[in-house]
Order: sequence, then structure tokens, then C-alpha cells
Amino acid sequence: MSMAAALNPPKTFPSKTNLTPTFPAPPTTTALTFKPNNNFPTLTAAAASIPPPQQQHAAPLDTLLNSARKNQVLDSIRSTSPFNCLSETNLHQTVPALTSKTRGKVRDIYDSGEYLVLVTTDRQSAFDRVLASIPFKGQVLNQTSLWWFERTKHITANAVVSTPDPNVTIAKKCSVFPVEFVARGFVTGSTDTSLWTVYNKGIRDYCGNALPDGLVKNQKLAENILTPTTKAADHDVPVTPDEIIERGLMTRADYEEVSRRALSLFEYGQRVASEHGLILVDTKYEFGKAEDGSIMLIDEVHTPDSSRYWIANSYLECFQNGLEPENVDKEFLRLWFKNHCNPYEDEVLPEAPEDLVCELSWRYIFLYETITKSKFELLSSEEPIHERISRNVASALTSLK
Repeated sequence: MSMAAALNPPKTFPSKTNLTPTFPAPPTTTALTFKPNNNFPTLTAAAASIPPPQQQHAAPLDTLLNSARKNQVLDSIRSTSPFNCLSETNLHQTVPALTSKTRGKVRDIYDSGEYLVLVTTDRQSAFDRVLASIPFKGQVLNQTSLWWFERTKHITANAVVSTPDPNVTIAKKCSVFPVEFVARGFVTGSTDTSLWTVYNKGIRDYCGNALPDGLVKNQKLAENILTPTTKAADHDVPVTPDEIIERGLMTRADYEEVSRRALSLFEYGQRVASEHGLILVDTKYEFGKAEDGSIMLIDEVHTPDSSRYWIANSYLECFQNGLEPENVDKEFLRLWFKNHCNPYEDEVLPEAPEDLVCELSWRYIFLYETITKSKFELLSSEEPIHERISRNVASALTSLK
């Protein structure tokens, strides 16, 4: 057996296209439809049947999508001044304990000596660039990740030390593997590295996975797969398990262990999402190794930034009619920009419409409330976000000494 096969055995799927993919039956609490608005779809609730007894534990999507809650959230979003979005942070200038800053696409990372301070901003990234700032986005992503970090400890340890602010996580330092583990359950996507994009170009061997002819966009795969990428500065590059080992990016043992954990996390996430009326379509994970050699999950987990979520009870109808699934992530923003410009090559991009920005903010909050079955706290914007974060981080670092 080759090293590539041992590390990530090629997946062989049935060649016959299956137009009626199956997965655990989702709750039927609400029927969701898309209504055209400013050239992008918005989520609205419609009356539907009462879920069967065995599914009544699931989050009531109709409650979370009713007009009173959505209007309340949208009012808060619209009242948030664009200047009070957290588009940039400079905590190394306001918190004496922080010595350096690394700016990621969404997160600003600070070194305190013993720990890392990760600030999740409101920057919206896609196509390897920042497209807009989305109110409450950083808070949603950070709190969604924390919810999942706490509930996946039985699968893998994580680097979280404390969360002194809704936008901030203080984490253990570790040696980060320069590989992102992308888990996929469906053939879909619109970016250059998405499974549908490469499949539609005729590629049938992708990152060590053998794919059959005849698959169509948004079809469920026979089993979940991993398509790892290297963590390049500007653009993630797909890579095979063989190449990961040959380049010295990871040892064989580490790759096998991280792959096992990534697939276990994905399967668990899919199960939880299904219980809440959602489909976890794909996601990405990052891992690191602590000083004692233990492997830890880092960065974020199952957020609408790192993952693709679809509404479960409308997926099959959309798929059979050749329509895009109803999504609760940033895919509709990607599609809007692809329809209005070349987001990879145009030097200047069009400004995202206000309605689109508000809708995306609402979807992120909706996802948080659907998954966690808790109400998202819409923090007051009276105090500048940067001042609040500076105060909370300084206090937390003092208490950790």
C-alpha cells in the first residue's frame, strides 16, 4: 500500500448519480423559502407541521425565524454604526502586556508571552480578501466556536484558556500544523478550491480522493472525505497526504491522528446540526501541538465562516429541482460578489449593499441561536468596542499571572 493510500485512502463512490441522497431526517418545524430582495435571497418562515415526538427536542426554527425576533435583531444591526464595527484592532498599543500583533483575514492575534490573545473582528473574508464589515459577526463567531469547543472535548483537546470578552479568546501557545483539514460531505462550492469547482473542471482525483463521473452540484457524497490544503499566506493550496509527508509538513503519525479527529469532529457536528434542522455541509479545522506533544484543536470550529450550513427540510426539494440549497452561511455573499465582479482579479470591488450586510449578520445570529438553543446577546454599542476589549483583555491577563 502506498503512503498516500495508508494516510488517506482514496474514496471510491458509486458511479451512478443518486438524485435522492439520504441523511438523518431533520425536524419539520418550519418550511423555509427564499424571497428575492435586492438580488439576493432572504430567509423567511412559513407555517408547517408539528414535529413528531421524537424530534420535539430540536430547536424550533419557526420561533427563531418569526418576524418579531428577526425584526428585533435587524433593528439592532441597523442601529450599529459602521464605525463601531470591529474592523481593526491595535491592542498592542492599549494593553501593555501584549508585545506583537499578527493580522489574519478575520482574527487579530496578539502575543502576551505565555498566551495568545485572539480577537475575532467583524471583517468578512472570502476570495482571499476582505469584502465588508458585518455587525456582531466577531461576537457570533467567537461565541459559536466556544460553544462547540466545550462540546467536542470528548473528541479532542483544544487550546482555549479563557474568554474575557465576547470577541476574545485567550489560548495556549502551540506549534501550528501548516495544514488545514477541510472535511466535506457534499459536492458544492464556488471558490477556486471548492469541490464542485474542481470537479466541474474534470478533476476526479482530488487530495487523494477518487471521485466518480456523474456527480452533480450539491449532491451528497457516499461518505465524508478530507481535502487538506496548505496554509499559504494569500491562497490555500490543495495538497495530498503524500505531499504533506514528503514536504515535512507533518509526520505520518500526526497526519493519521489529526485526520481521525477531523472526521470525528465533522461527523459529530453533522449529527448535532441535523438535530437542529440543519445540514453541516463542509468545514475546516486547524490543529496544533502543545509543548508536551499533545495535539489540540485551535482557531475556530463549526462557525458560519469556517463551515457551510444548509436548511435540512428544504434541501432535497431544492436539489431535485436544480436550485441552490437554502444556506445559513456566507455563500450567498460569495455568489453576490461573483455575479457583480471578478473577486479574485478586480482591484476595486463594489460595496456590499446594506441589506446584504444586514441579512448576513442576521443569518450568523440565527445560526448561533439555532445551534445553541440560546438567545444571542446584542451588546450595546454605546461603549466603543475597542475600548471594551482593551479593558477586558488587560484585566484577564493580570488575573492569569
